[in-house]
Amino acid sequence: MTESMFIPCPHCSAINRIPADRLYDHGTCGRCKKGLFDGRPIELSAANFEAHAVRGDVPLLVDFWAPWCGPCRSMAPAFSSAAAQLEPLFRLGKLNTEEEREIASRYSIRSIPTLILFHRGKELARQSGAMGSDEITRWARSHAGR
Repeated sequence: MTESMFIPCPHCSAINRIPADRLYDHGTCGRCKKGLFDGRPIELSAANFEAHAVRGDVPLLVDFWAPWCGPCRSMAPAFSSAAAQLEPLFRLGKLNTEEEREIASRYSIRSIPTLILFHRGKELARQSGAMGSDEITRWARSHAGR
């Protein structure tokens, strides 16, 4: 019997159950019929944060950022590139701290950009400061097994 994984849809946040050995098969959401992984960071908000950070079986790497932050803007292409490299073993998401102040406060975000790696609701690791794509990828992989 194949173990199942719960994967939140990046488009509608519906929770999809897929066999673990089919993670790389480019599955589609049972509700909205869109792809479960498209190699790009998702926009996180109060409406979808819990589905991805708590209910999903794939680790979630969140970039806490703000539009006025120069280092955040300069890191955005690297974060997007890292998403293409890390999916489907990781989900990458961006959370605008100006729009989602409650979530940023809950995780004591004091400087941006800050990356936090979550798995099933637990914070695995945190890193502040801009990084390149390869650094983001290495950092995420090094902390995933915790």
